[in-house]
Amino acid sequence: MKTKNKAENRSLVDLSAKTFIQVTALLLALMIAAIILTYVIPKGSFGTNADGSTNYLEYERIEGASGIPLHKGLLAPILVFFSDNGLTLIMLSLFLLVIFAAFQVMNDVGGIRVLVGAASERFRKRRMLLPAVIAFVFMCFGAFLGQFEEMLTMLPIVTALCVMVGFDSFTGFLVSIIACGFGFASAITNPFTVLLASNIIGANPMEHILYRVLIFIVMYLLLLGFIYLYIRRIGKDPSKSLTIEHDKRLRAAGEAKADSEFSPADAKRIRLTYMVFLLVCLALLITCSAVSALRDYTVVVLIAYFLIFGPIVGIICSKNAKKVFSSFLKGIVGALPTIVFIALASSIKYIFDEGAIMPTIVHQINEIVSGQNIFVIALVLYAIILVLEFFISSSTAKAILVMGMLAVVNVGLSKQMLVLIYTFADGYTNVLFPTSPVLLIGLSMIEVDYFKWVKKSLPLFAANLALVVLFIILGIVIGY
Repeated sequence: MKTKNKAENRSLVDLSAKTFIQVTALLLALMIAAIILTYVIPKGSFGTNADGSTNYLEYERIEGASGIPLHKGLLAPILVFFSDNGLTLIMLSLFLLVIFAAFQVMNDVGGIRVLVGAASERFRKRRMLLPAVIAFVFMCFGAFLGQFEEMLTMLPIVTALCVMVGFDSFTGFLVSIIACGFGFASAITNPFTVLLASNIIGANPMEHILYRVLIFIVMYLLLLGFIYLYIRRIGKDPSKSLTIEHDKRLRAAGEAKADSEFSPADAKRIRLTYMVFLLVCLALLITCSAVSALRDYTVVVLIAYFLIFGPIVGIICSKNAKKVFSSFLKGIVGALPTIVFIALASSIKYIFDEGAIMPTIVHQINEIVSGQNIFVIALVLYAIILVLEFFISSSTAKAILVMGMLAVVNVGLSKQMLVLIYTFADGYTNVLFPTSPVLLIGLSMIEVDYFKWVKKSLPLFAANLALVVLFIILGIVIGY
């Protein structure tokens, strides 16, 4: 009975103290480093065009200015919510709280268990096909629709399904969050990278699209190879799984409820109700991503949907409103530590902006690429955008900054190649850099610390880097 109570009282998003402390300490160290850099790097500012837009080619050094005030730097995780990006961060925080709360309800009323049970039964005889199918679907979400943060909503279901069919939670993380991140970077029509960057720089996003399709296929095969090598390794020695303890608790939770299995009628009602619930969610994602007028409101729409229908669907399935609202509150409380990650990761860019060193960094980009060989320029631009990605995780903000500058700078590369370099540098590091809130939250949900992830994924990203460099060089040679 004790096992059952412990399993039922456990939050779906249950960060261990060790994981929380490690991630928080890492982000605090990066924040302190950012504060120090504002005292080391010279300050500067951009010029302003006649229409009021920023002129990235006009740079002015600010003499005699000191770094960001120490108290302001230390309070950055709070002050960032009152900055120009504050509304976006608040909406992202609300999104995560509401999403996790809705899925806590789904878990507690048996929705996840019923859906996963049905799916695992369907794939029981084709178990090895499951990772390939799920990874492809999630890569398509990233490559075509530009989805990434939103895919955290699917992680609990995918990890539970992978555990149910005999894999582990880390496999579920790879085929969902990592696959989506790879798709986001192997962009085909990603509205937040390809379409936005092309629009800013004046390129035709449909030109040479077959080259981007080829890149998508190659990167999919690379990721799939990494996934199956991991599956093979844990198949031979289950102790090498990165999520053994987490998976034990998942299985224990299922066993603890074995004495309260649903009747066939109840199971069917729960399954159909949550299938409709998730299909409507998917339809909303696709519609908001495809319709330009709704694209900026995707997160708002999802917040409203999960806030309203998350509890309603739970009540329909359980017929117990008190249990549902208690579960919803438990999900919110369990997800609160993720807001700390968002605040700390976002504070780094805030410190750079308030310390007025970002214009100086961008100005140095112009100096570095000036007069270089075209291949060197391409790789230097890629490296520079990678550095910016570490501090600015927002694709939209980075596209406006980087592509706005490249639109008026003649570096000898085609517009399509500049967009390709930008998408490469912007995307893959979303699932590598510690300043990516989605990566940190996803890892915390499966209880894998960041440093273990880096160690495990180094071969994958080494191969990925080699392929990126190859595709950039090949693209220049063939006139992409």
